[in-house]
Amino acid sequence: MNLSKRDFLQVLGAAGVAGMGLGRYAEADAATAQHGLYEMPKFGNVSFLHMTDCHAQLKPIHFREPSVNLGIGSMQGQLPHLVGEHLLKVAGARPNTDLSHAYTFLDFEKAARRYGKVGGFAHMATLVKQLKASRPGALLLDGGDTWQGSATSLWTNAQDMVDACKLLGVDVMTGHWEFTYGMERVKEIVDKDFAGKVDFVAQNVKTNDFGDPVFKPYVIREINGVPCAIIGQAFPYTPIANPRYMVADWSFGIQDENMQAMVDEARGKGAQVVVVLSHNGMDVDLKMASRVRGIDAIFGGHTHDGVPVAIPVANAGGKTLVTNAGSNSKFLGVMDFDVKGGKVVDFRYRLLPIFANQLKADPEMDALITKVRAPYEAKLAEKLAVTDGMLYRRGNFNGSWDQLICDALMDVQGAEIAFSPGFRWGTSLLSGDVITRELMMDQLAITYPYATVSQMSGEMLKTILEDVADNLFNPDPYYQQGGDMVRVGGLQYTCTPGAKMGSRISDMRVKGRAIEAGKSYTVAGWAPVAEEASKAGNKPVWDVVETWLKGQGGHVKARKINTPKLIGVAGNPGMAAAGG
Repeated sequence: MNLSKRDFLQVLGAAGVAGMGLGRYAEADAATAQHGLYEMPKFGNVSFLHMTDCHAQLKPIHFREPSVNLGIGSMQGQLPHLVGEHLLKVAGARPNTDLSHAYTFLDFEKAARRYGKVGGFAHMATLVKQLKASRPGALLLDGGDTWQGSATSLWTNAQDMVDACKLLGVDVMTGHWEFTYGMERVKEIVDKDFAGKVDFVAQNVKTNDFGDPVFKPYVIREINGVPCAIIGQAFPYTPIANPRYMVADWSFGIQDENMQAMVDEARGKGAQVVVVLSHNGMDVDLKMASRVRGIDAIFGGHTHDGVPVAIPVANAGGKTLVTNAGSNSKFLGVMDFDVKGGKVVDFRYRLLPIFANQLKADPEMDALITKVRAPYEAKLAEKLAVTDGMLYRRGNFNGSWDQLICDALMDVQGAEIAFSPGFRWGTSLLSGDVITRELMMDQLAITYPYATVSQMSGEMLKTILEDVADNLFNPDPYYQQGGDMVRVGGLQYTCTPGAKMGSRISDMRVKGRAIEAGKSYTVAGWAPVAEEASKAGNKPVWDVVETWLKGQGGHVKARKINTPKLIGVAGNPGMAAAGG
């Protein structure tokens, strides 16, 4: 992905516009900040608003961006694999500002206490209404991972999020974690709750038997007289990353040929603007943009990258803009197109942080959130412990939340080693924060939550780590199947991300002793994708973690994070100087 000088200047220009006027309103009252921070001059005649990966976070939260997001091979030093100061330079933002806090992990605790929480559907709703008023006809696109990630979404079978999205005014949606509620529930929501309100699109989801589309591949909506096509791209590796039995009758995949066919079909029907609403992950979107012609922009999700600029990618048809709008209701992307003579001739893009202190809560959405949470408030608010250190998850390797989960799995279940999935979702806590049941469930709320204990050989341990490392660091994005590196407790190892498959993991040790290939080890884990695990009498992981938290005497000590020794990554702009 090499930018021409013109493209690079255009990106920097857009970043400069994004940074204008923000700092002045950082600590103003909500009404003043809302008027200034989010006042955007209208541009062009077609506008899209884009949210993604909110992971069912209806209330404002803290969320720490990664300090390690390694780019391998040609992706080293390229977006989205920039962190800290490297990302700020591309964004045209200064350190120690509200934008620095939004886009990076820098001085996270200090900045979080200064600027307050981010996200929240009531605050998002206010901004959506403001932007739709200033941009008549603008469509709100939801990139998925919307119905999963909180206790209330789990306990209501996603109904709280379905109702909130309808009220928010979502126009078009695609999915990923949505599918973990099962085929029947997804179809019920799409066919009944969303009927006449929200279009659920996915060109790459088909029936296994006859290859029929399960959902509409795309929709064409008219914006100010301009026909615009929105094509859906659901997460292509759902049956691998999540339980296959939950989507047993459906096939997924990247399906570039069918994507090209859908683009051509939509253009043939008169679409002057064609965009893709994707849950591929940004690296996959960048590759797809280079292979499929005729797409004006890809609004991406899945990898939770808060990328403040739209990246132009050259292809046989010209170029495609690729974006990614972060996670946890923390950002809203705004793409304005100037369409003349039946084609896009110019654009403006901004990724707006949702600062809860700087946007008034929308009363109607606030009332809905209060209503859907009311039956569960006492259960959600129960205090389990106080954390003496910051707890976060996002990053290529272990976060402190992940370390806590691994420690709990080992301590409660008597295991030598623990594996916890490399999930990117999960809110952050500051030192001294109370760990409530709600905040614990933000890390654990899935429909296949079973905690497991099994015997594994040293050879199997290496195979697992190598497989996940290849998933994360394969130089071909189409072989990256989602998630960060599996989180590990009790086991130390060395990782060489740039090595070939099967050669990235070395020097595996438990308590200082080298792992023996033929020896058996007791390993705890959770979130098994095999259907048998749900029938084996295993406890939900939240029962294990809650037991551990309540046994800590009221306080959880700051976690020492078990990260691997990394080789060959010195100077990589995707890693903070201190390694995270």
